[in-house]
Amino acid sequence: MQERMSQTCDVVVLLSGTGSNLQALIDSTRTGDSPARIAAVISNRADAYGLQRARDAGIDTRCLDHKAFEGREAFDAALTEMIDAFNPKLVVLAGFMRILSAGFVRHYQGRLLNIHPSLLPKYKGLHTHQRALEAGDTEHGCSVHFVTEELDGGPLVVQAVIPVELQDSPQSLAQRVHGQEHLIYPMAVRWFAEGRLSLGEQGALLDGKLLAASGHLIRT
Repeated sequence: MQERMSQTCDVVVLLSGTGSNLQALIDSTRTGDSPARIAAVISNRADAYGLQRARDAGIDTRCLDHKAFEGREAFDAALTEMIDAFNPKLVVLAGFMRILSAGFVRHYQGRLLNIHPSLLPKYKGLHTHQRALEAGDTEHGCSVHFVTEELDGGPLVVQAVIPVELQDSPQSLAQRVHGQEHLIYPMAVRWFAEGRLSLGEQGALLDGKLLAASGHLIRT
């Protein structure tokens, strides 16, 4: 393991918003023993606060406005070129509000992670907290997964499960889920950077062993 950790794993983070998960990743990679290094943060929105978080941490930033391109494929081709200039081993989606083209996903197969605010495969897409409450769920949470061509459908790496309280609103549920996101996303990135996490033909592998369909479960 020490040999694996001696090499730095450069990471590029893609985001569209405030970047709270980015901040958790920045904090986790500044511990001194982390093999991961955030090489760049790229956003499709110039006003994304996540870019300021990156600048404050001395991390390279780029902005690529999707509205300047005709179609998803053209934007994704330019985005790929921008990412590859940093030669990352891992690309991390942290609130990147774009549906990615199949070509983009295939280009980064096995080194593209996303976090989603639900216990996948439940509630793919948006408004997950409201949907969980409307369904009367007793548990909710968040999931880190490898990205595939299926929206929010790639092999699961790790899920954090929290109880749904009687008094919960979508806002209170979101706040608690965010707290769990900030724990499990850095964990998954570190696993990858250490060489412990990979994508195999049958699904996600941790330490060479196939993870369950639900990924590694953490309950609070």
